[in-house]
Amino acid sequence: MASIVRKIISTAKCPKAAAPYNQAVIADRTVYCSGVLGMELGSLKLVDGGAATQTAKALQHLTTLLKESGSSIDKVVKTTILLTDMNDYGAVNDEYKKVFTSNFPARTCFAVHKLPLGAAVEIEAIALVGDVMQVST
Repeated sequence: MASIVRKIISTAKCPKAAAPYNQAVIADRTVYCSGVLGMELGSLKLVDGGAATQTAKALQHLTTLLKESGSSIDKVVKTTILLTDMNDYGAVNDEYKKVFTSNFPARTCFAVHKLPLGAAVEIEAIALVGDVMQVST
């Protein structure tokens, strides 16, 4: 039986993990990105401006993390969005649509009581690595 590669992704181009987890892990040809917050690079400080600006920053970090993993936004198959207030749903979607512009991934979005550092939003993703052929039905 062939071995499956498990590769840990850690990059200084994205905020460091604030707890005992990795930024991302590649298992075979799939990259699992941990939840990303809208933080300033090099600090544990959230960007100012609430859910919309935190979403934009989190998606910027997610895009970078995917690139560092050998993947990209267009190879994302599933995202999960955690919100502390569902009233931010529209603002988050507006930022999300600026990054995911077509062939949207599957997605789950739900409200939670609290997020780390008092964040308004956290976004995680699962994506493919390598050559991907897009097929629509």
